[in-house]
Amino acid sequence: MKHYSGQFNRQKLLDRFTRGGKFFLAALLSTVLIVSALGLALPAGALMHVPSSAMSVLGRIFCLALLALSLDLIWSYSGIFSLGHGAFFGLGGYVMGMHLIHQIDEMDVNGQSVLADFMAFQNWTALPWHWFGFDNLGLAIIASLALPAALAAIFGWLVFRSQLSGVYFAMVSLLLTSTLMFTFSRNEMGFGGAEGLTGFQSLAGFSLSFGGARWVLFVSSALALAMGYIGCRLIVTSRFGRLLVRIRDHEEKSGKLGYRPRLFKLAAFILAAMFAGLAGALYVPQAGTIGPGAFAPSVSIEVAICVALGGRGSLFGTAIGAIILSFAKLFFAGVWPAGWMYFLGSLCVIATLILPKGLVGTVPMIAALKFYLLAKIENLLGRNSP
Repeated sequence: MKHYSGQFNRQKLLDRFTRGGKFFLAALLSTVLIVSALGLALPAGALMHVPSSAMSVLGRIFCLALLALSLDLIWSYSGIFSLGHGAFFGLGGYVMGMHLIHQIDEMDVNGQSVLADFMAFQNWTALPWHWFGFDNLGLAIIASLALPAALAAIFGWLVFRSQLSGVYFAMVSLLLTSTLMFTFSRNEMGFGGAEGLTGFQSLAGFSLSFGGARWVLFVSSALALAMGYIGCRLIVTSRFGRLLVRIRDHEEKSGKLGYRPRLFKLAAFILAAMFAGLAGALYVPQAGTIGPGAFAPSVSIEVAICVALGGRGSLFGTAIGAIILSFAKLFFAGVWPAGWMYFLGSLCVIATLILPKGLVGTVPMIAALKFYLLAKIENLLGRNSP
């Protein structure tokens, strides 16, 4: 009897994932296995060899997909449209960047540790107080989750208490990320100024130029994306997720039934911020730099386009949209850099007017239209046959 109950529970858990989501996880696992095999098993001169630099590119794309997935969680299921979601991504990235600066192992002629270049330029003799403790990797990882969560809790509480929503929430969140971009670009703040943090050399004792370290970060990014999707899917199919949708659609009525919509929306906002902070923390070691540009409004806007392109509410479709958009950006960066913004603007119009349900929502509609047309053709041929 217990064995039967356990099988039922496992089946019930699997049923919470759509067929598309299972296919996405299988494709992600296959990508990791194939890239790992071609990168580690084949020698560097082989035709099918995947260099470690390509692994870093894929790892960064997976991080951006996780960021888009976290926005889909609050936009589609909570009705929170944020144009400042990149603020949590940048904050998590800066935390990891501060840890990586601690790992710089350079000595001067007297055997003394050399501070980061921007600190030496300003004649600082020691790290600022807010850098204390980030030399510990465990603390840095915890802080990359905790600080975005704390910022989301404070900002969300103030905004939701004021009952701002829709375009008003979007504008206020845009102001948040713009303020952070301005703050982190100031030299006296101790975050590298306009140039940001760079010159990273090692992580956990391993050189970041070493292929093995890049492979670990690539696998970690894929694992974070998979766990992020699974976590978000379990959230939205739980009672908490169903209440979020009810509050999104009937907030006033939910309040009269005894629920506290602000707390539910705040909890979802904090969870999304933590996912975004984790994405930023994994992104920075693979990018090799972090600057105020991570807080730029354009980052948050691109993430919103990823959600619209892939399909709001699908989660895995959002991740696919982010992957497609990232490869398109790489293509334009090498072929026509100036054309990227034209392409992005056109894609925004297409996703809004032509593909309102995104790529994932449009594919079933095309399949249904195909079967409908085939049935009509067969019906006409049947009528005309002798």
